[in-house]
Amino acid sequence: MYPRLPNCFRLYSEALSVLKRAVKPAAIVLCAFVVNLYGAPQVGAVNSAEASNEICSTTTRAAYKAGKNEIRDDFWITYGNCINLADTNTHEECLDVAREELKEASELVKEQFSARLEVCAALGEEPYDPSIHPEDFVDFEAVIAGDDNFTPNQYFPLIPGLTLIYVVKDGEGDRIERIKVEVLPEIKEILGVNCIVVRDRVWEFDDEGGRSLIEDTFDWYGQDLFGNVWYMGEIARNYEDGELVDLEGSWKAGREYDKPGFIMVANPQEGDIYRQEFSLGNAEDIGEVVGYLERVMVNKITYENVLKTMDYTPVEPEVVEFKYYAPGVGVILEENPIDGERLELKSVIFPE
Repeated sequence: MYPRLPNCFRLYSEALSVLKRAVKPAAIVLCAFVVNLYGAPQVGAVNSAEASNEICSTTTRAAYKAGKNEIRDDFWITYGNCINLADTNTHEECLDVAREELKEASELVKEQFSARLEVCAALGEEPYDPSIHPEDFVDFEAVIAGDDNFTPNQYFPLIPGLTLIYVVKDGEGDRIERIKVEVLPEIKEILGVNCIVVRDRVWEFDDEGGRSLIEDTFDWYGQDLFGNVWYMGEIARNYEDGELVDLEGSWKAGREYDKPGFIMVANPQEGDIYRQEFSLGNAEDIGEVVGYLERVMVNKITYENVLKTMDYTPVEPEVVEFKYYAPGVGVILEENPIDGERLELKSVIFPE
């Protein structure tokens, strides 16, 4: 909220109307900048859209405005840093980079707007507000204690102790990452649901064959009694040169309007489309069931009755992944159709 803006809009309007009053030029210039930056409030338009139940499209427009403001804020912060560089050449280079980044970010915000509208067309205009009832969920605390023999989702089995090792290859077939996914014997309560914790670590290979940790994520999942697996949040720790740099991508259902979604439905059918998570502007992944394949071979192992999905997100409109799930195992293969990158299952360790 910007508590002083209404007065600013009034002052700017009065100045443009050339009213017979004293208005400081500096105030007019400042308010003109503010109006141009944030735009005049469109309360009536928003209420009209909500009244017609265009909630998804209205959310898309709100995110678009927020995105524009964010990239402008980023530009002016960078601008302020650039002009504090004493060396003239470095100063100008910094500003050139800032202008180019602003241009690229502006294009991305437009692409995100279009991508979100496509999601609205696929999922409808209704508000996204799933209702979570803890009594309808598996109690993973009881599962870990051995007091509940639940039936795991066959394509996303959350069996404590299950460990999956992956290798990621670039479009040339060279190894670039190693990933270890572990279903831990730990729980986290979210929205009253005892969720199970899955640790996902990513190591990056260097040119000499060494590797360094670049991501250490704890994902939180719940499974309802119908067999749907809910993605309830994650904390993502991102590293560079052994140092924690940020928690980008982290979210938690029930915190700051973040909401859960399906990471895997109980009975996937071709054409199913669903939100996997909803943290507006941060995590908005969408899953779509492509169909089933009789056989898929990965690292000389043949898997049968494989489920294929397509994952994408309006936050990164150019990113698309095809994922392949084998019964009783989970993800065995991921493909990026744009750059040819592949994630392949290397080994599985089943709990004793």
